[in-house]
Amino acid sequence: MKFSDLVQVLQGTASSRLNHSLALDPEIQRAAPIDTARVGELSYIEGGKFAQYLTSTQASAIILPQDEELQQQASGRQIAWVSVANPRMAFAQAIGLFYRPFHPAPGIHSSALIDPTVQLGKDVAIAANVVIQAGVILGDGVCIHPNVVVYPDSAIGDRTILHANCVIHERTQIGADCVIHSGAAIGSEGFGFVPTREGWFKMEQSGRTILEDGVEVGCNSTIDRPAVGETRIKRQTKIDNLVQVGHGVTLGQGCALAAQVGLAGGVTVGDRVILAGQVGVANQITIGSGVTATARAGIISDIDANTTVSGHPTVPHRTWLKTVATQQRLPTIQKQLRELQAQVRSLQRQLEDQPD
Repeated sequence: MKFSDLVQVLQGTASSRLNHSLALDPEIQRAAPIDTARVGELSYIEGGKFAQYLTSTQASAIILPQDEELQQQASGRQIAWVSVANPRMAFAQAIGLFYRPFHPAPGIHSSALIDPTVQLGKDVAIAANVVIQAGVILGDGVCIHPNVVVYPDSAIGDRTILHANCVIHERTQIGADCVIHSGAAIGSEGFGFVPTREGWFKMEQSGRTILEDGVEVGCNSTIDRPAVGETRIKRQTKIDNLVQVGHGVTLGQGCALAAQVGLAGGVTVGDRVILAGQVGVANQITIGSGVTATARAGIISDIDANTTVSGHPTVPHRTWLKTVATQQRLPTIQKQLRELQAQVRSLQRQLEDQPD
């Protein structure tokens, strides 16, 4: 693809407000990181710490922020450039011009086991060793990779992709344009047991799990169904690898959960919440919309909307930063305290030695 063609594509997207230099029009073959890009490759700079690479990169073209100094540097190095308000977004759009992930072509592999009651949409792709059980509904353009199992009475929406070895348990509903990555288990049994004198009595998990449109679930993540009611992941929420979503959880719209996040049963999460890596949320907690929890935060009480929290248990992020700074000074503080204690003891002895 010529660089000029790429610029035209970007002009027709959300990156339409752009400037560019077409004095050079190199052939672009792929996208690459700024520090390793070579001739024929496209890269980008958001600004800040990566701007230094503009002096050394071998990229043939680069996406820049709206910064005249960076534009002049690129032109001086004979690098074709386009300048946009959001370079990262434009780069993400550009990657899609050079790379398409693998998906099986429409059709049904001869080794797939499909119950006669299954309803198949148009242009469905079903790969080898897939098992689809009774009462399942597949929408148009659904793509199912090898070794996927779909339990009875589930529904998969249009254009949803199920990657190899994931499992969709009974009565699960998955919306349109979702992606379920390899090894994920959707709608599996919640952890429900009642303690008795004889041991744990298993509470059957008769509820269901619902994923709304545009949800993405990473590899080896699990989303459990409850004993009654539903577990619901609302539209456009993105879940990373190795995440546990407990039974009866409600996750709002547009949330992002990083790797190894764990949500206990009955948690309610508002819209646009970000939970960084290894965040843990206790049973029945409510997290307001717009909350960000930093890595390894432990949430054991409700969190108000539009706040950033850190630590275990969580406190406001600014408080946590001050606490960490104080912890680093503890050895010095301890030494100063001992010196003060020694001075106090010395003064006490002096007072005791004074005549009445």
